[in-house]
Amino acid sequence: MVDSTENNNTEKIINVKINDQEITVPEGITILEAAHEVGIKIPTLCHLDLHDFQMYNKTASCRVCMVELVDARNNRNKLVPSCVTRVQDGMAVRTDTLRAITARRGAVELLLSNHPNECFTCPKNLECELQALAEELNVREIRWEGERMSYPKDTSSDAIVKDANKCIYCRRCETGCNEVQTCGILSGIGRGFNAFVGPFANIPMVESSCTYCGQCVQVCPTAALTEVYHTDKVWEALNDPDKHVLVQTAPAIRVALGELFGMEPGTIVTGKMVTALKRMGFDGVFDTDFGADLTVMEEASELIYRIKNNKTLPILTNCCPAWVKFIEHQFPELIHVPSTCKSPHIMFGTIAKTFYAEKNGLDPDNIVVVSVMPCIAKKAEAKRPELTKDEHNNVDIVITTRELGAMIKEAGIEFDRLPDSEFDRPLGETTGASVIFGTAGGVIEAVMRTAHEWITGQPLEKIEFEDLRELEGIHKATVKVGDQELKIGIASGLGNAREILEDIRDGKADYHAIEIMACPGGCIAGGGQPYHHGNHEIVKQRREAIYEEDRRQKVRKSHENKEILELYKSYLGEPFGEIAHELLHTHFEERERI
Repeated sequence: MVDSTENNNTEKIINVKINDQEITVPEGITILEAAHEVGIKIPTLCHLDLHDFQMYNKTASCRVCMVELVDARNNRNKLVPSCVTRVQDGMAVRTDTLRAITARRGAVELLLSNHPNECFTCPKNLECELQALAEELNVREIRWEGERMSYPKDTSSDAIVKDANKCIYCRRCETGCNEVQTCGILSGIGRGFNAFVGPFANIPMVESSCTYCGQCVQVCPTAALTEVYHTDKVWEALNDPDKHVLVQTAPAIRVALGELFGMEPGTIVTGKMVTALKRMGFDGVFDTDFGADLTVMEEASELIYRIKNNKTLPILTNCCPAWVKFIEHQFPELIHVPSTCKSPHIMFGTIAKTFYAEKNGLDPDNIVVVSVMPCIAKKAEAKRPELTKDEHNNVDIVITTRELGAMIKEAGIEFDRLPDSEFDRPLGETTGASVIFGTAGGVIEAVMRTAHEWITGQPLEKIEFEDLRELEGIHKATVKVGDQELKIGIASGLGNAREILEDIRDGKADYHAIEIMACPGGCIAGGGQPYHHGNHEIVKQRREAIYEEDRRQKVRKSHENKEILELYKSYLGEPFGEIAHELLHTHFEERERI
């Protein structure tokens, strides 16, 4: 062992022994972190450390990460939770003693004794972290049979299902909801054996101020929180001979769907996805990117209109339904600030039920629009009464990336062997600008590509706005547009959105435009994406793939999309004009904060 020293950054380095391996580590880190440094795995369950998302759950409530501290001098070893116990100079730790292994296994057995034995039909079968731990720790029987929690399942909302009987009280969802998203919806309810996490007084989810962002679902280790499943509705529509069923896929889907079939995160599977959807029987397979290009046309026009006419600034992009519901509940006094544009998939649904229906001689009543989204909140958004046209839903059914993966498997399609296919036309031409909607900062960059050229009348020298691409919670940048300097803000995660909204409310903000995405990192880390299980590298790989897809596009600016221009010429009129406003814009509601 070497003496304790301090490095150039004044970080004290200490000596620790783990399983007889002598190591030097920074003072203040946990045993769990120190063990990771030398390749020793200690199982965890409640622990969550997503540094890039600023999401830390260190409640030490599950006791799955127990290790043994060796006290040779007094011969009094003790068990401690490694996720919260800090290393000390000279500390000796054993992770592999019978006592430590038995304690960890016992903790899992106790959790299983109060957990439903329905793995075969559980929505998180083979994705459940409790299930995986039981296998890892070689749990082969539940020795303590007895009474179990028995609560009714909460299916009140259109987006999230809460099953308190599967809650293991890890409180990850509470951390995500309250500390990261600052929604304040979830908290501990009850005590002891019957304790679980839910909304205040266990009111139904639909009566709470939940935004349905789905980050609680993304971090829940079991199926205590899952999305509302709509796959049966899709199969029913596909098998109804009287229905003309269209499907659209969001930009973030193409860089994550492959993970469900064993492909590397960030693999771009656009062509295979289109082929799979066509084989499943959809009458039309389209790209939500077309709706994103429409959104750029309208939001860029609205931004320019507000600047030229001294209207309300900043304008807030409005593609994320979770953040819209957040401002409705939490900041109703700012309800006039966001763009009035519908979100891209709702815009596409509107065009499908109007222009597409007329062009193909179809009755809108017989058209079913299915959206494949990375987002759980889109399910609730599609049911909003103001998002209708002549009493028709713009979008009829929303499924997540995970649900699409399940349907492809259910159909017996070998996804990795599929050839590539193209999206259907018309309404199928898209641009690189629309692809980057899938990641934080992408929406405002896409809007600026168009707004810049419309304001200056000159083509961009460089298409990529790299200053808008920092993966930070809050990012600020200034974009030179002719003789103007437009101040841009980007907020990723609702906690960061709160900070920006408070500045706007208090008159401290001087932005021209702000993008807000409810999910940290944007849609690529949405609540409906394949579970990343706390591995933020997966999210980074998806993000890079989104930008790669942008670079591969022949057309990278929305206002150069020929099919978009033809749609305006033949049907919509001018961007931000009367017809466009009627079909592509909406309004918001002040909601009670509960």
